[in-house]
Amino acid sequence: MIDYRGGFDFDVTPGELWLSIEHAEQFEGWWPWLQEFSLEGGKLRSGAVMHGIVTPPVPYRMHVDVELVACRRPPAIDAVVHGDLEGSASLRIGRSGLGGCTVEATWSVEMMQTPMRIANRFAHPFLRWGHDRVVDITVRSFRRHLESTIAP
Repeated sequence: MIDYRGGFDFDVTPGELWLSIEHAEQFEGWWPWLQEFSLEGGKLRSGAVMHGIVTPPVPYRMHVDVELVACRRPPAIDAVVHGDLEGSASLRIGRSGLGGCTVEATWSVEMMQTPMRIANRFAHPFLRWGHDRVVDITVRSFRRHLESTIAP
C-alpha cells in the first residue's frame, strides 16, 4: 500500500487553480511521467474517467483508470483508482491566508502488478522514493504552468 497525504500552497485563487486543472488535454505536457492520457467524458466532472500510463523514475509502468466519483468545483475531487493501482484518492482546495490557495492531496493505493508487489517487499524505500519524485515533479511542473499562464 502507498498511503500519502501532502499539502501544497499556490499563489492563485481556488477558482484560478480549478480553471487550470480543467485543461486535462494539457496534462501530458505538464507531467512527463504521464503517457497516453485521455479523459472519458470530456471534462472534469463526476462520472468522468481518466485513463493513462504512469512512468515514474524507476523501471516500471502502470496503467491506471481514475474514476471521478465526486467532482465539486472548486473545492474537491474524490476518485477511485483501478488498473495496476487500486484504491482511492482525493484533492481538497481551500483558500490560504495570503490570497492564494492550499491543495491537500491524499491517496491510498495498492500495487496490483505481481513483480511490483514482490519488489515492494525488498525495495520499499526505492519505490517510495520513485513515488515521491513523481509528486515533486507534479507540483513543480504545475507551479511553472500556473506562473506562466496566470498573471499575478
